[in-house]
Amino acid sequence: MSTDERDRDAPASKKPSDFRGSSRRLISSMRPDLPLISAVLALAVVSVGFSVVVPALLGRVTDLVASGLQGSGVDFTAIGRILTLAAAMVVLSALLTLIRGRLTARIALATAFRLREQATTKITRLPLGYFDRQPRGEVLSRVTNDIDNISQTLQQAVNRIVTSVLTLVGVLAMMFWISPLLTVVVILSVPASVLITMMIGKRAQPQFVRQWSATGRLNGHIEEMYTGHALVQVFGRQREALDTFDEHNQALYDSSFRAQFVSGVIEPALRFVGNLGYVLVAVIGGLGVISGSMTIGDVQAFIQYSQQFNQPISQIASMANLLQSGVASAERVFALLDAQEQDPDPIDAPTPAKVTGHVAFEDVSFRYEESTPLIEGLSLTVEPGQTVAIVGPTGAGKTTLVNLLMRFYEMTGGRITIDGVDISAMARADLRRDIGMVLQDTWLVGGTIAENIAYGVDHATREQIVEAAMATHVDRFVRTLPDGYDTVMDREGEGVSAGEKQLITIARAFLTEPPILILDEATSSVDTRTEVLIQHAMASLRTGRTSFVIAHRLSTIRDADVILVMESGRIVEQGDHETLLASGGAYARLYAAQFATSEVEPDLV
Repeated sequence: MSTDERDRDAPASKKPSDFRGSSRRLISSMRPDLPLISAVLALAVVSVGFSVVVPALLGRVTDLVASGLQGSGVDFTAIGRILTLAAAMVVLSALLTLIRGRLTARIALATAFRLREQATTKITRLPLGYFDRQPRGEVLSRVTNDIDNISQTLQQAVNRIVTSVLTLVGVLAMMFWISPLLTVVVILSVPASVLITMMIGKRAQPQFVRQWSATGRLNGHIEEMYTGHALVQVFGRQREALDTFDEHNQALYDSSFRAQFVSGVIEPALRFVGNLGYVLVAVIGGLGVISGSMTIGDVQAFIQYSQQFNQPISQIASMANLLQSGVASAERVFALLDAQEQDPDPIDAPTPAKVTGHVAFEDVSFRYEESTPLIEGLSLTVEPGQTVAIVGPTGAGKTTLVNLLMRFYEMTGGRITIDGVDISAMARADLRRDIGMVLQDTWLVGGTIAENIAYGVDHATREQIVEAAMATHVDRFVRTLPDGYDTVMDREGEGVSAGEKQLITIARAFLTEPPILILDEATSSVDTRTEVLIQHAMASLRTGRTSFVIAHRLSTIRDADVILVMESGRIVEQGDHETLLASGGAYARLYAAQFATSEVEPDLV
């Protein structure tokens, strides 16, 4: 793995935060909603303009009352007109704010929608190695929790930031119009407010990054413990699982508390600075009334404006924790979107006209880590229709070999061809369409048994589904279920046994009728009687197909055309069952060891 890859895949808590860069990138992701954003800004200008004018109108009412009490009487008609105008502005401002809120929600949700699409599409382009290094819960947390947090941040913050900035500009203009001197007094508090916000915000941002990183680790642990719940119970590791959960939960609590506490200090600190300015405005304004340079209405309006002036600053400051939390989530999502992808498929990729199943490994080399070779100089030719069994100790490279054939990993040297076409020049979808694969770990989708069998074939008929099920002995247990093939299962396959789930995945592969089959310990979860039945079914279904069978139980691959014995990424022996036994080499030792064990402990085979 390169240094860049390690840096890119490092936990967010260990990377320096780029608040400005991530903020700009998040804003640029909203570009498709530019018309809606323009409408929000226009509505904000009008609604804020109405709300800014209202204090001046109320100040005018105060002046009319004061002058009326000192003169010939109060002009209630003029006061009524002004109050009616002020009330109309308040109502219109509220209505426009409501409309603006709905538009802002659409912008935020549309942005989250696009990010989810991009993240999901990105996941399909990431190499398998990325998921080897990242816990599934961590990846899920970025696609779900972090994007939800971004959406909430945009919904709450965008509206308030726009309103606060426009209010600040409008209020500042009105204050200058009333009294430049008092405006200077109020403005002098701004540098102190900005300095406080920057100092505290700088300390809060790393805490929010740690908070969302801790959330991802906690989700990863919960997902792991949930999927492996039975094994946790069997091996009595509940205490350790709970201790790990408590550790991650405490880390999340600590980082969240520090983030919220540090950012929460901003608003009261700014309120203190604002109150100092309020006192100065009241004293100087009172002196202005006494000297006759200001009216009571002007002072009243200015005091209201000074409060409105501090309010948007306080609002922006109070949103610091929300903004920093959202940007921390954005950094994590962008880290996923920036992860190194697998090499793109070539343009006009060649593909065999009709795959016969001739597979050739030519001097193939592969390593997960640059310094640790796994497969070196492996060569193998498989003729169409042959069944190739691959055996060997754990870590010998058996599964890696078929992963290279599927292009789940890219070779570091050599090449693999199918019917003479280099698979690295083929589109991955074309390659995998011609290969059926059954893994040791069963995977089902939420839906009916029929839908699971037909997962790899579009528009499969019920007759085709039943035929595949009968060939793989799925039909015999499906017909005992109340709803038969329409029995609904969840992703975990509740309601059927592990062996029956494995049979369903085998039926799924057989229904696709691929020219090449890969069976990776496909009968490991099946009882001995069912295994014998499946072996007979496989013998007929493999006719005319090239098959790669990875097996630990050597009794299941006696009829293979070629048996490859792998050790340390190399083929140390190859031949059929009888030939390899007669040679007395590695295969004979494996076979003798396995069946010597079976004589002592027959129940284990």
